[in-house]
Amino acid sequence: MSARWISTFLEAQAAELGAARNTLLAYGRDLKDVAGWLAGEGFDFETAQQPQIEAYLVHCDAQGFAKSTRARRLSAIKQLYRFAFEEGWRSDNPAIQIASPGQDKRLPKTLDEAEVDCLLEAARSFGKKPHDVLRDTCLMELLYATGMRVSELVSLPVSAARGDPQMLLILGKGGKERMVPLSPPARAALRAWIKARDTREDAAKEAGGAESRFLFPSRGASKHLTRHWFYTRIKALAVHGGVLPDKVTPHTLRHAFATHLLAGGADLRAIQTMLGHADVATTEIYTHVVDERLTQLVLDHHPLANDRRKSAGKTSSDGQ
Repeated sequence: MSARWISTFLEAQAAELGAARNTLLAYGRDLKDVAGWLAGEGFDFETAQQPQIEAYLVHCDAQGFAKSTRARRLSAIKQLYRFAFEEGWRSDNPAIQIASPGQDKRLPKTLDEAEVDCLLEAARSFGKKPHDVLRDTCLMELLYATGMRVSELVSLPVSAARGDPQMLLILGKGGKERMVPLSPPARAALRAWIKARDTREDAAKEAGGAESRFLFPSRGASKHLTRHWFYTRIKALAVHGGVLPDKVTPHTLRHAFATHLLAGGADLRAIQTMLGHADVATTEIYTHVVDERLTQLVLDHHPLANDRRKSAGKTSSDGQ
């Protein structure tokens, strides 16, 4: 019973709301875990009531799951039951009155401009072949110039990048499109990469291969570079560029894009649009990142702050 509920719910999410594949996979994993726990208690989605859902969340807490994970799983449960109510499978939603555990407020990790420069320079010198260098440079320049999600970047159709565009059309979450301007270095990297890409694709076609529709083609199942491949690649670029690899992920470049724009005086609403955030509240977290960095800048470099530290150190030594 629970398996049928989950599969039908996921099919509806894909067909009616255009939910992304990764979103559907996350829903599926979460709901299968809930179903498994309920089955162990002698229930399923049809018979479970509010006490069972609350007991499951207590179980997740006892397992040491983060608040964000518990909040995500409760959200999936609520959406499943909302769908079940609309379909007439149940006359109630047993999760509707359960409050979310909320999420810990954590500032996103980001990079300073010097570290980004090191990564961009690494992309221009790391690859063993000219083709690899052009590809890596284009990937990194586009990522930093647009703040794209890595899934959006690796799956870009080549048609969106032809004609030396000043703006790039990006297909984001939920099938929503947005336009993001390209910097001169990103446009130059894109022109060089497309030329090299097309040369290789033409050779593949002459050998009987099929032409790829992706900007970054691959021979894998997805037919384009994968998020996992790029995650591994950017770690290698970090090591080559002398940047701590623990600080660097594809998403870190997205954070750097937003943080550096905001620090430079860009409008928050404009950044929201370019990042593809549905709610400006999601974008506002970058104001806290900038505030924190400015505060540290003052503490590290302002003469009065230095005087206070010296005075504090003198007082401490006098008291010894």
